[in-house]
Amino acid sequence: MEQFQGDGSNRLFWRIPCIKTNDSFIVLVNPPENSFTRRENTASVKIGRHLKSKGVCVPEIYAYDMDKGWIIMEDLGRTRLQEVVSDEQASIPVYAKVVKLLLHMQLKGAEGFDTRWCCQTGYYDYTVMRIYESDYFRNAFLGEYLGLKREWPELEPVFTYMADRLSLLRNHFFLYRDFQSRNILVRDGQIGFVDWQGGRLGPLGYDLASLLIDPYVLLSHDTQAAVFQVYETLLRKHDSTLADELVRDYPFLALQRNLQILGAFAFLTRIRKKTHFENYIPYAIHSLNQRLEEIADRKLTPLKNLTREISRNFSLRAHPQTNS
Repeated sequence: MEQFQGDGSNRLFWRIPCIKTNDSFIVLVNPPENSFTRRENTASVKIGRHLKSKGVCVPEIYAYDMDKGWIIMEDLGRTRLQEVVSDEQASIPVYAKVVKLLLHMQLKGAEGFDTRWCCQTGYYDYTVMRIYESDYFRNAFLGEYLGLKREWPELEPVFTYMADRLSLLRNHFFLYRDFQSRNILVRDGQIGFVDWQGGRLGPLGYDLASLLIDPYVLLSHDTQAAVFQVYETLLRKHDSTLADELVRDYPFLALQRNLQILGAFAFLTRIRKKTHFENYIPYAIHSLNQRLEEIADRKLTPLKNLTREISRNFSLRAHPQTNS
């Protein structure tokens, strides 16, 4: 029997071997100590079973007890996508397979999805972009982590502009929310997704951005472009208008995700004392800086100038290997 913990959460997991076979199963333990953990457990079961019914590659849920806060599910293996992509060119076919499965999940997962299952919000919308992304970046990263000033009136127009712009997108697709390499498992050539409890409805490009700007992997610009092209081609076959919208709006969705990453890593480092996340902050800030430099939009200038200055103070060391 093996115990391990979720990366950014307080949930515990146990890998339990079967007595008569070489198989095993996973027990998730998340005691319902407050209203959020109760909603989180409900989301894990309801959204997980919904996705499985749509042919999405998530674990089968065998049993659960909401009063005690445990869920028994299928074991999809130990190997994360992060661990199999050291050779970027060789990894492109793997990523191509992942984004094909991603698009299937986004389209099919939205069918019959009930937003009442969600543990945070039912949609990726203006509220999420402000409170859980740009304000998170401002408070947790700029304030708590860097120790800079608490109020940033010069950034408010930027954050409002980005959220207003993205609020106009079609947001009725399934959005995984934390679709990155440590939540994607690879076993015997098969792909599996875990940690779906933050799912809701939202625009298509956000999960793609989570995958491509993932600080755990650091895909090169060329590899990101190649995988993006695979996804765009698949989407264009489904709906060319959606593909056009993806090309137009993806850079701003990637900015939002980058702000969320920095807020989360700062919070986990300073508040949760999970200091291994600090290793990835330099890469996330350099990613944000590079992304802002590539977007010719004067309304982003205050954020661009600030990020440029902060980036100068972060030296990039050898990329850490995270196995914890």
